Amino acid sequence: MSTITSPLTPENKKVIGETLQGALVDLLNLSLVGKQAHWNVIGHNFRSLHLQLDEIVAAAREHADTVAERAVALGCNPDGRPSTLANTNELPQLEAGYINDGKVVAAMTDILGSIIRRMRERVAATEKPDPVTQDILIEITQDLEKHHWMLEAQR
Repeated sequence: MSTITSPLTPENKKVIGETLQGALVDLLNLSLVGKQAHWNVIGHNFRSLHLQLDEIVAAAREHADTVAERAVALGCNPDGRPSTLANTNELPQLEAGYINDGKVVAAMTDILGSIIRRMRERVAATEKPDPVTQDILIEITQDLEKHHWMLEAQR
């Protein structure tokens, strides 16, 4: 059986593995919450918000893949199983059924804000153990902050 070796020390590999796993869970859950909102949004700004949510979901999925592949490249196993996402989710859930566009904007702004706070903590935590991973997390955080701004401007 092949194994993937890591250029990191065991201690740094542990820190980076945990950091990337947390980012993966946040991003996969963001893609799911974003789709839930996308399917159920109603109101005067339906069309633009419906399309904007798809952009957020696409970004979350792309970033999740980057994070998972970075973990594997460092010899860490990413875990995106539904049970893992359910058990480690830190995102608030949207209400069931149709959701007014204003409530979607508020909820998604808050959700992105909470993810961004954790991503910034991850950026700080990866500075010394692995600057390459830090660069990836910085890029993801920058993109999430752009989406946050675009939603927040609609409040």
